[in-house]
Amino acid sequence: MKVLMINGSPHAKGNTYIALHEMEQVFAAEGVETELIHIGNKDIRGCIACGSCAKNGKCVFEDLVNETAPKFETCDGLVVGSPVYYASANATLIAFLDRLFYSTGFDKTMKVGASVVAARRGGLSATFDEMNKYFTISGMPVASSQYWNSIHGRTQGEAVQDAEGLQTMRTLARNMTFLMKSIALGKEKYGLPEKEAPERTHFIRTL
Repeated sequence: MKVLMINGSPHAKGNTYIALHEMEQVFAAEGVETELIHIGNKDIRGCIACGSCAKNGKCVFEDLVNETAPKFETCDGLVVGSPVYYASANATLIAFLDRLFYSTGFDKTMKVGASVVAARRGGLSATFDEMNKYFTISGMPVASSQYWNSIHGRTQGEAVQDAEGLQTMRTLARNMTFLMKSIALGKEKYGLPEKEAPERTHFIRTL
């Protein structure tokens, strides 16, 4: 089992990292390998809808997105962490996720996803919902915890004082481990769910 973890905070060791690191320790105890990639301080531009990825199998921009893609393909689970800015995720992280998910053509079905958010006070659930949409559009089961996957802290490092938030992260890691292992056993016994040819519709009608 391997989990890829994305730190979308500009601060490598800030409150988002504290949440992710709490999960890392549980994964290690459960025998799950992890790799943490810090992208929140990188210069990552957004998707320009050029369509090159459909032809070339990778994004036209050679940066951390293309470096991360093969790691995403081989992992069993993906954890994405973000600070909350104006009731939404860090824009750098969103640009990264837009391009990572759109430019990778491999099947993501049954990879387990989890989003983690850190904030001083508000906007946590909106950011949590925003990031979960990447998983649910890709056939990825979403791991849950005992509460929404959030942690609180105003100044850098203050999240270590949020006992409930830290417990939420530990529970999330245990639940995610159980789900990944259960899916692995299910794939071995039953295979992946049958897939139909996609129906692509829109709301434009010719009169």
